[in-house]
Amino acid sequence: MIARLIDWCARNRFLVFTGVFLLVLAGIWSMKSIPLDALPDISDVQVIIHTSWAGQPPNIIEDQVTYPIVTTMLAAPRVKNVRAETMFGDSYVYVIFQDGTDLYWARSRVLEYLQQLQGKLPAGVNPVLGPDATGAGWVYEYVLVDHSHRQNLADLRSLQDWHIRYQLETVPGVAEVATIGGYVRQYQVRLDPDKLQALNIPLSTVIERVRQSSNEVGGRLLELGGAEYMVRGLGYFKSLDDLANIPVATHNGVPVMVKDLGTVSFGPDIREGAVDWNGDGETVGGIVVMRFGQNALNVISGIKQKISEIKSSLPAGVEIVPAYDRSELIQESIGTLQRDLLEEAIIVSLVIIIFLFHFRSALIPIVTLPIAVIASFIPMYYFHVTANIMSLGGLALAIGVLVDAAIVMVENGYRVLSERQQEIAARVSNDNPGHSNLQGPVMNETGSPGTAISEPPVISGHERRMALMGAAKQVGPPIFFSLIIIVVSFLPVFLLEAQEGRMFRPLAWTKTLAIGFSSVLAITLVPVLMLVFIRGRLRPESANPISRFTQAIYLPILRWCLRHRAITLLANLLFFALTIPLAFHMGSQFMPPFYEGDTLYMPTAYPGISITQASNLMQEQDRIIRSFPEVETVMGAVGRSDSATDNAPLSMFDTTIVLKPRSEWPVGMTYSKLVQEMDVRLQFPGLTNTWTMPIQNRLDMELTGIKTPVGLKIQGPTVADIQQAGERVENLLSGLDGVRSVFAERVSQGFYVNIQVNRAQAARYGLTVADVQRAVTSGIGGENIAVNVQGRERYPINVRYSRDFRDNLDMLGRVLLATPTGAQVPVNEVANISYSRGPATIRDEDAELTGYVYVDLNTSDYGGFVQKADAALREKLHLPQGTSYRWSGEYEFEVRAKKRLELILPIVFFVIFLLLYMIFGSVTEAVILILPTFYALTGGLILQRLLGYEFSVAVWVGYIALFGIAIETGVVMVVYLHEALDKRLTSAAPVVHEGIEAAAIEGAVMRLRPKLMTVSVVLASLIPILWESGVGSDVMKPIAAPIVGGMVTSTIHVLILVPVFFAMMKERALRRGTLRRSQDASEEE
Repeated sequence: MIARLIDWCARNRFLVFTGVFLLVLAGIWSMKSIPLDALPDISDVQVIIHTSWAGQPPNIIEDQVTYPIVTTMLAAPRVKNVRAETMFGDSYVYVIFQDGTDLYWARSRVLEYLQQLQGKLPAGVNPVLGPDATGAGWVYEYVLVDHSHRQNLADLRSLQDWHIRYQLETVPGVAEVATIGGYVRQYQVRLDPDKLQALNIPLSTVIERVRQSSNEVGGRLLELGGAEYMVRGLGYFKSLDDLANIPVATHNGVPVMVKDLGTVSFGPDIREGAVDWNGDGETVGGIVVMRFGQNALNVISGIKQKISEIKSSLPAGVEIVPAYDRSELIQESIGTLQRDLLEEAIIVSLVIIIFLFHFRSALIPIVTLPIAVIASFIPMYYFHVTANIMSLGGLALAIGVLVDAAIVMVENGYRVLSERQQEIAARVSNDNPGHSNLQGPVMNETGSPGTAISEPPVISGHERRMALMGAAKQVGPPIFFSLIIIVVSFLPVFLLEAQEGRMFRPLAWTKTLAIGFSSVLAITLVPVLMLVFIRGRLRPESANPISRFTQAIYLPILRWCLRHRAITLLANLLFFALTIPLAFHMGSQFMPPFYEGDTLYMPTAYPGISITQASNLMQEQDRIIRSFPEVETVMGAVGRSDSATDNAPLSMFDTTIVLKPRSEWPVGMTYSKLVQEMDVRLQFPGLTNTWTMPIQNRLDMELTGIKTPVGLKIQGPTVADIQQAGERVENLLSGLDGVRSVFAERVSQGFYVNIQVNRAQAARYGLTVADVQRAVTSGIGGENIAVNVQGRERYPINVRYSRDFRDNLDMLGRVLLATPTGAQVPVNEVANISYSRGPATIRDEDAELTGYVYVDLNTSDYGGFVQKADAALREKLHLPQGTSYRWSGEYEFEVRAKKRLELILPIVFFVIFLLLYMIFGSVTEAVILILPTFYALTGGLILQRLLGYEFSVAVWVGYIALFGIAIETGVVMVVYLHEALDKRLTSAAPVVHEGIEAAAIEGAVMRLRPKLMTVSVVLASLIPILWESGVGSDVMKPIAAPIVGGMVTSTIHVLILVPVFFAMMKERALRRGTLRRSQDASEEE
């Protein structure tokens, strides 16, 4: 079939060129249209349900809101698990669906199941869905800087909330623009309970009168003078005086105004977060959240354009300053891979030219290389594979393999045609001794040197065509199938699941697609280009200095190995046995650290820290960080924004540090050293430091909830048991080697003021529990009773007692309650007021109470640490009854990927074995060709150990790619060994032992050039990755290292052991009388 296809393409050159031209055009269009990002989005399909219940503590929200939502969502279809976090005033429920679930289908199912909760949640509590975004959606952050110092934090917050954010949300691809920091302006009425008591005015009366005084209504239509007039009643506040002059009651015939009962002013609402810029003081920040599946670079570009458009509308002196811009990371990482691809293409082209010594022939693989790369973008676009480090890395890894088929086919055609020229030249020379067509000096009639006759021997067009097509058909099928084997060998990467699958599947797709296109081009375009370019005088392989040099080295080595087979086999077995133990002395991790160019400092404080104290700490930290010469800018944040994607408690700091380019760093400074120096200077009492990077942190927290690569999840019947277990784990792990810090969440260490109603005493005054609790909600806590509309802006109105009457328990006890008789009694008459500890944050995992322990490591051997730490915990940890723990974080992904590969790899090797059997029709030869993979493993282990890379999914992907390439090299060797033996089997002379050995030498040594070319281009194509130091290189190097090291040892195996095994196998067949021509040769007869 492949042979017929080659012939058809050779006969229809115009159609082939037209098809390739259209393919290139489609590829260029797809390449320009494909979305760009730094990394694949490995987020789960997740829907966030955010419920706000202002002023309520975590345990109340957990019992009445979070738990009902969690238990309802557990029954939704395709739900994998449900996580939840409840904190003061907010509930966050994360519904995580199985892989492959459409996000918008999942959102509709969540809405459907939320309908079941109607009437079951507290009045006024309305769960809403978070934005249709993922954990990797935070693509741009900014701060508002007021250079004029005329705007206060409330002004900046209003500017952000009511002007800037809505403008930025018009940018295509933006799901949400969140706000953090500043003050939400609030109309505040602060009442004096003594005045209320003196005038006998209940608090509820004040609240009701204020609520009724801020509204506007419509009065339908009036027809006046032949025209229709719309009627409206205006009533929104225009100033604080409007609020202060609201009449509440009358006393002795005189109206009592709100201002007579307390103070009226603007003030801040309860703050959930704060932002600092470069340690200079608080400001207001914004977070741009990108919609799922959008092009990050286009979204960021649109944001920047919109900011430049609205710049002129901002108050004088106010500037929008970027604090985090992922486009720089995207451009640098993509630029790194583009540079590597260009360097690889140039190096591969030079290798081909050097080996062939014929520029026109070398053009064939050089031309097909970019065509295969460009064409691979077409299915990438339609499969929604973004252009990122992993997908472009797949192309970078495949560059050397893409030209292998073309190299072997072109080299074989070049060889066959040059040998044919040699035969014709020799025949002409024999027929005419005085004339030679060979290049070189000739003798003229006088006997002196004459002019060299440089014309090539005359070969008819038909003969040339038949020679080239015969050469193409000879190697086309096995090379095509060897490329198919490379594709099959990559199946384990496609079959990885969850996060590891989403991370490496783009790499697998691009590598497979590029190889697929190169395979098709090898049997369609390459034969046509051979007819066009392989012409003229061709230098025979024996005249090639590279070939002569390599053959001169290889020939004596191979002869010695064929004569001393036992020693050769024993030496290789010994090398294999000594190398394999290296695998057991290297650590493991999920992924090598990806240097994003920026870093994230995330210390954690104990629960109960106030916003004022947290802000002061944050500013001090930022000033220290900004003092480092490597730091460009610092955006400190504490607490959370108003986005459902941000669930940080007030005890969690989130400081984004933008670093200067490495070229501007002091000599000798590295990222690890910088983090270590910063960590030393940022030791604050009560804070536990954690260092990570922006994208990594967002993904870690979304995928597992753990903000560090390694952590533990502790589950138990009560938060007190969970905290007790967490503190024990913290103490045991903090002393282990490799630990930078350990922090167990103090889940039951929040500060509470309890107002316990004495039911019997309250009943004596005719009061119910609800009556007392209403006073707690309104008078002590204060509630936003209405919203005042000011043009496009909306501000809440809050009524509560003045701070002086809420500063201590005694004052709280004086809060007044209105009885049914009209009398007012203080709270301490009907309730007991006390301090206590309680849950600061409540976490759920599938409706089970959960607490987190964060472990920040200064080692990359996560797997080794977990084994050591788990052994220590099993030996020394004594948990309360009903309490358990499990390891989490990136370690979960590593363990899952390892189990998956252990299952898949044997199956894939069996499939490869069957393919090899289909190619050569021999079980023995199939086994011989599987062996290079084991010797490839040895070289990969050696280089991996030398470069200090731990085992990770990235490293295993490198090994998987290596195995397929190693088998391909072996296939090329066996094809030429069969060719040399088949010549002897078709000759009249009988084949003897010496003939088989000579055939092995001829097939291995005389055909050394194509084998060295395929290996050299693979190695040369990966060298730029290994010497690369740009952004993204730290992910690609661990993938490339096993391939480079393994190709060296597998090539030695193919060049030495495969001929030895081949000779032994054929000699055994000769003794048994079963020696026959190869399957391919038989089919050609």
